[in-house]
Order: sequence, then C-alpha cells, then structure tokens
Amino acid sequence: MRFLATILITLLIFTFSFPVIGQASPSVSAQNAILIEKNTGRVLFEKQAHEKELIASTTKIMTALLAVESGKLDETVTVSERAVYTEGSSIYLKPGEKIKLEDLVYGLMLRSGNDAAVAISEHIGGSVEGFVHLMNEKAKWLGMTNTSFENPHGLDGEEHYSTAYDMALLMRQAMNNEHFQKITSTTSYKSESRSYSWQNKNKLLTMFYEYCTGGKTGFTKAAGRTLVSSASKDGMELIAVTFNAPDDWRDHMKMFDWGFDNYEMESIASEGEIQFKVEESDEPVVGYIHSDRLYPLTEEEKGKLDKKRFLVENKVDSGEEIIGKSIVYLDSEPITEVPIFHVEVSQEQETIFDDVISVLKRFIRLS
Repeated sequence: MRFLATILITLLIFTFSFPVIGQASPSVSAQNAILIEKNTGRVLFEKQAHEKELIASTTKIMTALLAVESGKLDETVTVSERAVYTEGSSIYLKPGEKIKLEDLVYGLMLRSGNDAAVAISEHIGGSVEGFVHLMNEKAKWLGMTNTSFENPHGLDGEEHYSTAYDMALLMRQAMNNEHFQKITSTTSYKSESRSYSWQNKNKLLTMFYEYCTGGKTGFTKAAGRTLVSSASKDGMELIAVTFNAPDDWRDHMKMFDWGFDNYEMESIASEGEIQFKVEESDEPVVGYIHSDRLYPLTEEEKGKLDKKRFLVENKVDSGEEIIGKSIVYLDSEPITEVPIFHVEVSQEQETIFDDVISVLKRFIRLS
C-alpha cells in the first residue's frame, strides 16, 4: 500500500512540475467546429468543418459586412411593414420609422434583430431578394463554396446553409474591416432613436473571455446553438466557429486557450535586401522583400521549416517589378510564397500602393 502511494505521489509531482508540450486537440460539444488564425487563414483545429449545416443568426455577419461596405451607414432608412413583422428576435422597429443604417447594424449585431436585418437588406439591395443575391455573390467572391443564403437574418430555410470553414472565411474578411471590428466589439450601444441602450448578447465578449474581440450568436430549434467569435492575445488573432453546440461558450474558450497555448506567430520572412549569386557575373542580383511575414507555428514546427529562393533571370533583364519568390516549406509542404521585388519600396511608394489597393478592393466589392 505504501509502495502504491509513493508511486502516486511521484506521478503527481512529475505531472505538475513539467509543462505539457503539444497538448491534444480540444474536446468540444459542437457537432461542427473550426479554429483558424486570422491573418494567414491557417486551420489549427477542425471537426466536421466542411459539412453543410443550418447557421441561424450567424448569417447576420454577412448582412452587417455588406452594410458596412456599402458606404451608406450615415443614410436614413424608412422601416417597412415587412421588416416590422419579421418573426423571431427583434429590436422592435415600427412601420414608417426613420432610423440611421448604422443604428440598424448595431441592433443587428448586438441584439440580433431580424427586423433590422430586413430593413438593412431592403435599403441596400432594393429588396430582400436583391440583397440575398448580393450575399451569395459576396460568398462566391470569398471562396465560400459550400454556402447558400436565402435570407438576411438566418431563419431556417432549405437553401440557407453554410459550413464552419466557410463561416470562418467570412469572419476573417469581416474582421479586416475596421468599422465592422468596432461594431462587433461594442458591449453596449444607444441609438438616438431609443431611450435605452442595446446590450451585446455575446457573453464571451461581455462576461466570459477577456481576449474576445467580437462575434455573433445564433439559435433556432433546428440549428441548435451556433456561434462565431474572435479573440486576440500576444499578437495572435484567432477565429472560432461552432454549430449545434450545447456548450458553445466553453467550446470557444477551450479552442482559443488551446490555440494560444500551442501556437506562436513566427517570422518566416523578413523585410529587407536579398542577394542572388549569378553564374558568369561578379555582381550579385539584388532583390527586396517588402514586408515581414508571420505564420502560426508550434514549438516543434519551428524546427521543421525550410526556405527556397528562386530568381527568374529573364524578369531581371526585362526590368519587371517581381523578379523572384521565396517559398517557405513545413514538413516539405509549401505554406506560403513571398514575392521578391526588383526595387525597394520607399515610404511614399508604400502609401501610394496602399491607396491603390484600397480603391481596387472597394471597386471589387461594389461591382
């Protein structure tokens, strides 16, 4: 007996004295789940993430994103009877009421107002049906290949579904929009047309998880509890999605903690000059990487990286902007490509380039 007790005490000492490296994947209650790193899109954990499922009010992430991207948030919306009498959760709009589009988006995201969703869709799309077309076009553009939208609010429909993976793609895009970030991270909001404030239903943000930066809840009897959320810690931004999850708050906290504990953002390419030795020439060819590149890696993976740089000589001779690339491999599989440029970018050039990209992105969204 004394011998068994000694063994037990020894095991306990070893267990608590040494950290667990490479923890097993998190156990979640959800039928479908995924955890990705926002900036790279790397999938860190998944569970039936590509199965088509009902998504309930997480649908409203797409509705909010299109509203924010429309550039019409300062416009005034006249609320229709169709919006007012939409079933389900509501911010209690009245027929003929005039309210700012931005206020409707806050009511949509914080209180999950189905009436707000319809009012938004009619104002931006001309009709609910026109807006749904925009939703599906945006989904295609984002690569949400297993998604179909039938309405702007998420009430169950035969042609209304998505996957955990696709919804992670959507949230990743949405969290790149500063105005969307501001709305989804707001815990309380008061519209000028209301005498009371709207409180955010996302308890990860308001109560449970200090690193939460936003998200959207959802529920119908058929879909169960659905949740999309984001979190940020130590320079890493994560996105989690769960469908049909009885214990969704805990699922997301488990996934976030696991991700933050096991991965770090590691520099896999550094901004600066690169020199290539060229045969039959004493002078090296000089190229430039324009920005640092970070990637989420476990401690074990950091030692398994390999980099190969390629120079395309005919592009050097022709004076093209990109003259080569650096490919980063993990376990012999390419994980990213970094372009190598002919010239170093000045601060002024960077500003102009950023402005051009911003205009192009806006044009693509509106076309």
